[in-house]
Amino acid sequence: MPSLRFASLFAATTAAAVLGGCASSGIIGADLVKNGRAVDPVLIAWKSNDGAIDGTMTATLPEATYQGRFMQITRQVDSDTLAPMWAGWPMGWSDWPGYGPGWAAAPMAPMLPMDAVQFSTVYSGKVVANLKSPVGKLMRCRFQMTRPDAGMSGGGTGECQLAGGESVQASF
Repeated sequence: MPSLRFASLFAATTAAAVLGGCASSGIIGADLVKNGRAVDPVLIAWKSNDGAIDGTMTATLPEATYQGRFMQITRQVDSDTLAPMWAGWPMGWSDWPGYGPGWAAAPMAPMLPMDAVQFSTVYSGKVVANLKSPVGKLMRCRFQMTRPDAGMSGGGTGECQLAGGESVQASF
């Protein structure tokens, strides 16, 4: 009974989200696609303790459940690396009008003055996951985030591929 299993997964994930405190979690509705047609619903649940950038993922398909880790591909830049950019100017070019306050910091740390930033994260918007079933079957996933700085919580689109070639299409 796939619908009962999906309902149980939804209830468990919703309870975890409410009780999780600072942890974030979510559910992605998806479709298993065979021969170009959606044939079965798939639920993908994720949980993260770091702002939805890195965590665990569980995909429940009709024939198996796959679990593993997901992460957004990011690049971190520390303030020492950025320091030469500000040489001779106020840090973050805060005195240069035209793009709003702290615009030089915006791609890396929106809305923070540069002198408050110890390091900056540049978000690619790309999330990858490698999942495995209890019997060792593999599933890989790739997602493009709508709001990369929000991680999985910001929504996106993506697909997963099973080792046998079937795909799962997701939008959240």
